[in-house]
Amino acid sequence: MGADAEIDLVAAEAAYAAGTDGTVGLEEEFMLLDPGTLDLVTRFEELKEVALGDPLLAESVAGELIRTEIEIRSGKGLTFADALDRQRDRRSRLFAAADGLGIALGATGTHPWDDYRQQAFIDTEHYRRVVDGLRWVAKRNATFSLHVHVGIRDADRAIAVCDRLRPILPLLLAISANSPFVDGLDTGLHSIRTQTFTKSFPRCGVPDHFGSWRAFCEYLELLVKTNSVVEYTQVWWSVRPHIAFGTVEIRICDAQSTAAESEALAALITACALQAARDHDEGRPFTPLTGRLIEENLWRAIRDGRSGRLIDWETASEYPAAAAADRLLAWTAPVRGELGIEPSFPEQNGAERQRRRVEEGASPAEAFAAAVAETRATYPSPVVVSADSPEERPA
Repeated sequence: MGADAEIDLVAAEAAYAAGTDGTVGLEEEFMLLDPGTLDLVTRFEELKEVALGDPLLAESVAGELIRTEIEIRSGKGLTFADALDRQRDRRSRLFAAADGLGIALGATGTHPWDDYRQQAFIDTEHYRRVVDGLRWVAKRNATFSLHVHVGIRDADRAIAVCDRLRPILPLLLAISANSPFVDGLDTGLHSIRTQTFTKSFPRCGVPDHFGSWRAFCEYLELLVKTNSVVEYTQVWWSVRPHIAFGTVEIRICDAQSTAAESEALAALITACALQAARDHDEGRPFTPLTGRLIEENLWRAIRDGRSGRLIDWETASEYPAAAAADRLLAWTAPVRGELGIEPSFPEQNGAERQRRRVEEGASPAEAFAAAVAETRATYPSPVVVSADSPEERPA
């Protein structure tokens, strides 16, 4: 969705004032792979060049710092269903273009054996500035994720939505965890992508509770004044108001190996953002959690995904992380009922499936190969989501 976002807070407030609740934009990141070895390949420019020959695809592909990655974007959908239709069409075009170049596309949060020290960067002024500012951190970040933009009218409401979404970020991560391997190692974690990205990048992870658009602006103005940032894309929080688009952007989830899981997550995230807006409008009580409490659940989601336990801070008790989706579905039932959003998830997420295969005797490389096969079988064409399996069939 769009180019670099300059920090123009007056224009941003106007964009929110003119915005509409419930517009949606989807962004899915894919790794570029050699079809035979499944090694990462530095072929972003080649694939982008082919994409430029397709008018719909040209406006929908984007780079993400490294030359072994490509992002496909739906653009602004008037509704979630509209955004999903757009994304399915553009995905199909992207996979066809990649096939024509002999490139396989993968969708897990990290590549299991890639040597980050050999990573090459996209050569643009923007990314040269990112690399210059981040140095080793930029090279270390070979990660892949799912981002969802949800339109929220009014800047103060957008901040309120971000504030209310902070405590549920660990739940969304637990549901989506899909990166147990990196650097040739079984990390013992379910989302090493999150550990690598959010614990390395500045201005990343769970943001503070701001409370108002004015407080948020004062923070950004301070960053600019102190030469900490020169553009808004240098703020990498897991949930953020995107000031160029008048949206709330949720960025916590790993890339998903199957189209059905990606779509279900996007649907759930959309419902969460709109339910948060509804709760704010109706004055439902909300006590902000401290960052240290949210971080406790975030660590549990990083470590164990949906196989572990999370903490209910209202009751100071634990509950199975496998119940995270049910909790969010129950909370968002009013909005989902109105929008007709009914996401369903498989019994095991991507990290659990990869770990199960290793427990059954597969190597991490073989488990990754199976995940790539899931991606190839499910993303290229529109899908019908099954209620109890991550498998799909052409619509």
